This record gives sequence, structure tokens and C-alpha cells, in this order.
Amino acid sequence: MHQTTPPRPEDSSGVDQAYLALERELAVFLRRARASSGEMARAVHPELEAAAYGLLVRLEDAGEQRATDLAAYFGVGKATMSRQLRALGDLGLVTRTPDPADGRASLVRITEEGRARFTRVRDARRAQYVRKLADWDRLEIAELARLLRQLNVSAEG
Repeated sequence: MHQTTPPRPEDSSGVDQAYLALERELAVFLRRARASSGEMARAVHPELEAAAYGLLVRLEDAGEQRATDLAAYFGVGKATMSRQLRALGDLGLVTRTPDPADGRASLVRITEEGRARFTRVRDARRAQYVRKLADWDRLEIAELARLLRQLNVSAEG
């Protein structure tokens, strides 16, 4: 199904107001998300950096993965991913095992300690969402999740 593009509501300077509004709202959302990720990371472990929290989310959701696959998923370099995984490993939150498909590579997985800490924090975060979005219709929440997924998929390509 192909959707037609609505006419551009541009202001007198030729700026497309829909994209300007999107940029503005995403900037606020991302700033708040970064701050929240820092809080969530410290709740998992006081020494955990904010960016590493997202790694735990991915490992919990998708299971064990190669570091190169994680780096590609997050759009970061191998060195950055290696540093973040080393920090998570030093804290006992992830472990590496040899990849049976390629002995030169390893698979990263969340440890039981990491899972227990992460699950406690994730459950608390979901409870916050429930409180903050209590006056939203569940269909609106589902639509927001769908649109964010669509945005993330578009960003991958």
C-alpha cells in the first residue's frame, strides 16, 4: 500500500513545519532519554555508563550476540563496543563464550546477576511508563510504539 504525501505546510521562509516540529520533539525526547538511561544504568550498577544500559536491553531482548553484530545494531565502531562490553564484563553483567560457528569469535550474553539487576530496573521503568501514560488510550501507546519502530527501521536503512 502506498501512502500519498500530504501537501507541505510551509511557512513564509519555506520551512516544512512538520519536519521542524519532528526535529524539536525528537531533540527533547532524546535529551530526556539520555538522562533517563543514565539513571537506569546507575540503578543497575553505580559504575555503569548510560550507553551500556542499551546493550543490556538488546542482550535481554535478542539473546547472545557477537560484539560485531552489537556494534552494527547500535551504529558504533568495534573499539567503542569492545570498551563498553569490557566494562560490562568487569562489572559481572555480561560474559563471553566461544562462538560454536566460528572459534575466532565470541558470543556475549547477559549473566544471571546482570539479568536480575536489569529486570528489577526495567520493571521499575515500565511502572513509570504506566503512571506517566495512565491517561493515554492503550491504542495510542501501541501506535506510538509502532511509529517509533518504523522510525528505527528507517534509520537502519
